[in-house]
Amino acid sequence: PVGDWASSAARYEWDDSYGNVAPKLPELEEILFEELDLRGNTGLDFDWLFRDAGLHPVMLENIELCGYKIPTPIQQYCIPAITQGHDLLACAQTGSGKTAAFLIPIISKLMGKAKKLAAPRPTAQMLNYRAEPLVLIIAPTRELATQIFDESRRFCYRSMLRPCVVYGGADIMSQRSELEKGCDVLVATPGRLLDFLERGRSLSLRRIKFAVVDEADQMLDMGFGPQLRSFFLHGDMNRDDDMQITMFSATYPVEIMQLAKDFLSDDFVQISVGRIGSTHKNITQRIVYVEEGEKKETLSQMLMNSPPTRTLIFANHKTTVDTLDDYLYGLSFPCTSIHSDRTQREREDALRAFRSGRCPIMVATNVAARGLDIKNIMHIINFDLPQDIDEYVHRIGRTARIGNRGLATTFFNDSNSRLGADLRNLLEEAVQEIPEFLEQYK
Repeated sequence: PVGDWASSAARYEWDDSYGNVAPKLPELEEILFEELDLRGNTGLDFDWLFRDAGLHPVMLENIELCGYKIPTPIQQYCIPAITQGHDLLACAQTGSGKTAAFLIPIISKLMGKAKKLAAPRPTAQMLNYRAEPLVLIIAPTRELATQIFDESRRFCYRSMLRPCVVYGGADIMSQRSELEKGCDVLVATPGRLLDFLERGRSLSLRRIKFAVVDEADQMLDMGFGPQLRSFFLHGDMNRDDDMQITMFSATYPVEIMQLAKDFLSDDFVQISVGRIGSTHKNITQRIVYVEEGEKKETLSQMLMNSPPTRTLIFANHKTTVDTLDDYLYGLSFPCTSIHSDRTQREREDALRAFRSGRCPIMVATNVAARGLDIKNIMHIINFDLPQDIDEYVHRIGRTARIGNRGLATTFFNDSNSRLGADLRNLLEEAVQEIPEFLEQYK
């Protein structure tokens, strides 16, 4: 059954009576793969890549069910590298399809070995059962963790591998009860993972064969560096030579390179697709000069004069998000909002309404800026400019996902002048129109 929490979502439950070939479950297929017919079209033909990568037949079928036709550049390079057993440090533009780039090869490699490597499933006779996952994926935010979990449910379909997700802000007992049913692929945020490891009774890392750190630079920015190190140095962590570690980062600061040096193998592969910190050329960037006191009215006029489309609006402060949500709702715009003071259930409800199109306008703080893969966001509006240019890149990367086109509109005034030069340079590099008021920032 599907519970209210994302961690309780339906997934394929293996039964030993299945033998070597698991049956299809049409009802579950409909839940897992609905509305997944709009994948990107950039890169090489997947058939060629998969033939060379030697992916498991069930994985090939799951990829087809997901609607993937053509791999993105990061998938083209990461899938063979992980399949061949390399540790990996990868940088790709936001919206590049990196979640599939690590899930496909990792889950595929384990599909034929799960019976041999996985922990026994719990039985009624087992007391104090501890989950012993084979894969640990650490993500900085609850939203990104649940998104990776959703992809894991799809790629683990018809396999013995059981995915779970743990994150803060949700009921820890319901997450524990999911772990106690067995867990082979664990997606976790750092804080909640630490909670489970400190409790010690329901989770062990001793069987980990693959560890993935997603959005590593954001994790360091959020102060999770010590926790990341503690996970890899945890007394219970598997230290076999065959354990693979993959790190994804949008930027390569010194701290990331040090983390890679400390925990990745000496011969790790480093992959960068596109210039680090750059924007997609298929995002049309429009910078509009708007005085602070005129921003709300400009926003409402812009929405009124635009065709109905899925739109994500960014503001810097939670109070601004609430104010804009109330303002737009008062004008009868179908909108929702999300920020870190909302309960986890409120955040999940808002994302569900936005994804389904029931509320095609969402106002958000940076909590939604990293990693969220919401299809068909056609318009990003920066009501407030962020503090730095990297955050601007991450925000507008919510549109033009995986080869599609999109529009990003940014409100600019004199209070944003310190970002003027960076913004102008970014527009020039992406061959975008540079407004006259930005020319002074050469």
